[in-house]
Amino acid sequence: MASLKEVKTRINSVKSTQKITSAMKMVASAKLHKAQGAIENMLPYQKKLNKILTNFLSSDLSVESPYVQEREVKRVAIVVFSSNTSLCGAFNANVIKMMMQIIEEFQTLGQDNILIFPVGKKVDEAAKRMGFKTQEVSPTLSDKPTYREAAELAHQLMDMYVAGEVDRVEIIYHHFKSMGMQILLRETYLPINLTNVVGEEDRNKEGSRGEEDIQENEITNDYIIEPNAEELIASLIPTVLNQKIFTASVDSNASEHAARTLAMQVATDNANELIQDLTKQYNKSRQQAITNELLDIVGGSMK
Repeated sequence: MASLKEVKTRINSVKSTQKITSAMKMVASAKLHKAQGAIENMLPYQKKLNKILTNFLSSDLSVESPYVQEREVKRVAIVVFSSNTSLCGAFNANVIKMMMQIIEEFQTLGQDNILIFPVGKKVDEAAKRMGFKTQEVSPTLSDKPTYREAAELAHQLMDMYVAGEVDRVEIIYHHFKSMGMQILLRETYLPINLTNVVGEEDRNKEGSRGEEDIQENEITNDYIIEPNAEELIASLIPTVLNQKIFTASVDSNASEHAARTLAMQVATDNANELIQDLTKQYNKSRQQAITNELLDIVGGSMK
């Protein structure tokens, strides 16, 4: 049995750790609130953009764009969103696991034909351990996403696709649904599937549609289009692709903070339980020591 001093030292150590995890939980919670605000500010723009595309595509228009043309996959790019730091549960582990699955699917192409675009230090480190030379991505896109940085990455991917440097682009990121649920998604970024794009509004707004949203969706807008709808949609596609990268980065950022908040809450609760168990052990040991001392005193007085 551990001595009283050892148990007391461990109790103090766990209490110090509990203070750290509790503080980290509050910081992550504050960052999550800010990230949720960024998502709410982004949704009206994305909703209107998707509505325009929905109205146009409902007319069965033929869209001519280099970003919708499919071709044989000889070189693939994988954009993976993770965090820059740890202590967020299985957030990064799940992302890395899915990245490894995609790499395994395309392993017949050869390692040189699989390009990794890591958005976050954790996935960057994991890819380098696997022997990949990762592509350069802005280091702040993971923890402080901005539309400008997202658009720069999107334009780089679009230019590579049009130039034939890659034939397919996959993205992996967490979709923030609630504090306790972050859904890991794998999506094909290029070539773009417009039918999937117009359906994203339902996923982002699931469970939160009010009467105003329903009435707005029932209205059919009559647009005056110059020069024609086909060319307008083709010009909107790069904007949609820019928005997609920004959406993924904001979604991943919010999911990271939610995962860290939950992980730190669990760690704080576990520390509290451990302190209670150690306190009981300390009290039992102390009571045992006092009992032994009394027995020694009583035994000595009877001699």
